[in-house]
Amino acid sequence: MIDKIKRVNSPQDTNIRLSFVVLLLFFLTGLKATAQDVKPVLVCYDSIEVGAQQFSEYLPLLINKKVAVLVNQASRVNNVYFVDTLLSLKVNLIKIFSPEHGFRGDKDAGEYFIDGKDALSGLQVVSLYGKKKKPSAEDLKDVDILLIDLQDVGARFYTYISTMSLAMEACAERGVQVIVLDRPNPNGYFVDGPVLEKKFSSFVGMHPVPVVYGMTIGEYARMVNGEGWLKDAVHCDLKVVKMSGYQHNMIVRLKQAPSPNLPDWKSVYLYPSLCFFEGTIISVGRGTDIPFQVYGYPEPNFGSFGFTPRSIPGKSKYPKWKGKWCYGKRLTGFAENYSKNKPEINLSWLISAYHAVPDSVQFFNNYFEKLAGTDKLRKQIEQGKSAQSIRASWKPEINRFLKIRKRYLLYE
Repeated sequence: MIDKIKRVNSPQDTNIRLSFVVLLLFFLTGLKATAQDVKPVLVCYDSIEVGAQQFSEYLPLLINKKVAVLVNQASRVNNVYFVDTLLSLKVNLIKIFSPEHGFRGDKDAGEYFIDGKDALSGLQVVSLYGKKKKPSAEDLKDVDILLIDLQDVGARFYTYISTMSLAMEACAERGVQVIVLDRPNPNGYFVDGPVLEKKFSSFVGMHPVPVVYGMTIGEYARMVNGEGWLKDAVHCDLKVVKMSGYQHNMIVRLKQAPSPNLPDWKSVYLYPSLCFFEGTIISVGRGTDIPFQVYGYPEPNFGSFGFTPRSIPGKSKYPKWKGKWCYGKRLTGFAENYSKNKPEINLSWLISAYHAVPDSVQFFNNYFEKLAGTDKLRKQIEQGKSAQSIRASWKPEINRFLKIRKRYLLYE
């Protein structure tokens, strides 16, 4: 016993223990400082090499294969349509699948469109936002590989991740390989919002993730596949081609508008907060030149900024409050001040708007709960809960999600 005590108290062991404690404290302090000091940085899209540019990673896999693509107007390589790039490289491209807004990005939000033929390439275009949202067995019967190259914006209600998931599911059922060519998530620097409850699953929210999930579309594909979230837990033969130069602390200024009503990085930045208004009587500026940078309502006490929504074919044919002068707020300056904003969904706009409308007005519609993925958020706002208490209620589910998310991340 005496020998054991001597060994424990030896100068050598004491020094080792002290060194370990110092290192541990340094490590923990460093983690804390990192969490507090990391801020999102605004970067140019051209500073990143997207998955579609990593030709050596996927072109060899396409040799002697019949290839289809799931793409739209933002699917470009060095400003050239990805379809044209593949054709110039003599890839045997046989079909184009198109998500919401169409292959050329000229369809309004929620506007259905039919199958057709691309006038420039002559290829068949299969609509995945019309009679069906999932490729049929007939659509895939001659396809060996599906290339997916879509620009996501990192919010659960943005439908491209739903289209991708259904395409992965169809390919898993038919034995078709899927290659996702990754692109940056401009809202990939934070995770926030209520986690979707299964009973509220829809095309604007299919999986149990927060509104803002902080993953690229490639990482998201890995998660959907790995967690068995495809129908009947089918497993897709999936490959993700990584980007070069991307990190999760980046706010990326997209080079092409990902959809008609997200014209620039400021609209994309504000989208996770303002899209909740789509489930209310409030306009988010559809039918103006600055959609998702404003919100308003035809009541003088609603704000000092004014706008009148108008019909804009290809962007917003029938905007909310068309032809009506709306009073509200412009948030362009808030976006430009991104470095001083908290990395979170801004609930104060939604809460203040709810309290500003007359009591006789029904503020929410039944679309709101699909966007939120729960009925709790509506009830919390109606009960007068603060933004802080609402956000606190999200934490347990977000923490559970973060453990899942961590398994599928590809970038720092």
